Amino acid sequence: MRIVVGSDHAGFPLKASVIKHIQDLGHEVEDVGSFDDKPVDFPDIAQKVTQAVTAGKAERGMLVCGTGVGASIAANKVKGIRAAVCHDIHSAHQSVEHDDVNVMCIGAQIVGPWLAHDLVEAYLKAEFSTDEDFRRRVEKLHRMDDAR
Repeated sequence: MRIVVGSDHAGFPLKASVIKHIQDLGHEVEDVGSFDDKPVDFPDIAQKVTQAVTAGKAERGMLVCGTGVGASIAANKVKGIRAAVCHDIHSAHQSVEHDDVNVMCIGAQIVGPWLAHDLVEAYLKAEFSTDEDFRRRVEKLHRMDDAR
């Protein structure tokens, strides 16, 4: 799977570990920044990640910021993106299985590398359920996108 990863300055220290783990799991990674710990606005990085996902250049995205919250807000502004903050393993896989999340956001100030690796693995192994209830609900999300 091709994964696009981005971070702001607060997420930068954790991003390298996340990218290495994604690669170790056998996935291809595109890093869209930031590339150092100098201040950068998370909406700018979220836009790069979401553009890659909506353009089909990546199957899923990951954003790492201080808490994951700002990145999630920014990503969810983009039509076709379903982003979720995931700081526990259950949310990391269930967000994909039930809600077809295509961008996972994590907070570097909330989780460390060990938990981040478990979150990444749960997120990337998960598949959207074929259950009609979940499919119907996600279709309603698509219609909400179209109403914008």
